[in-house]
Amino acid sequence: MAKIVTFGELMLRLSPNGYYRFFQNDQLQATFGGGEANVAVSLANYGMDSVYVTKLPKHAIGQAAVDSLRYFGVDTSKIVRGGDRVGIYFLEKGASQRGSVCIYDRAHSAIQEASREDFDWDSIFEGADWFHFTGITPALGANVVEICRDACVAAKARGVKISCDLNYRGKLWTRAEAREAMTDL
Repeated sequence: MAKIVTFGELMLRLSPNGYYRFFQNDQLQATFGGGEANVAVSLANYGMDSVYVTKLPKHAIGQAAVDSLRYFGVDTSKIVRGGDRVGIYFLEKGASQRGSVCIYDRAHSAIQEASREDFDWDSIFEGADWFHFTGITPALGANVVEICRDACVAAKARGVKISCDLNYRGKLWTRAEAREAMTDL
């Protein structure tokens, strides 16, 4: 069975119940998600050996995020613990003619403030067959571009296949920044 490693930001998603708009009622549903985490969960659901890598705080919300992945059978043993924040996004589901609304609150999240030294890619890729990340992750900052580069170099050195969903987020970086970083990666 193939072992697939994914790397990215796991975020707390807060959404109004059903198709309510923000604060039409006084409750928000809390779940966790992120592009690479969603891939890891999907792969685990297909019976693959799925490993998710990120950095999350050691507090109860960070642990709840880890537990949300474990529930689906994702290997969380390579998640680095530290930092102060879990990134948050607020999602209002669209209805009929009204589109969905997404508001991000991810500044200073643990992964955004991660350093290259946080990740031991040789250990992470031990026995791995595939590495997957998206264009969202390096968009979090120059330090995360370097972390992604380190991951790609280590994966390539071990013969691990690399895939990337280029997923461009204009709220995170310019087209020129994305072109430069993603062309290199």
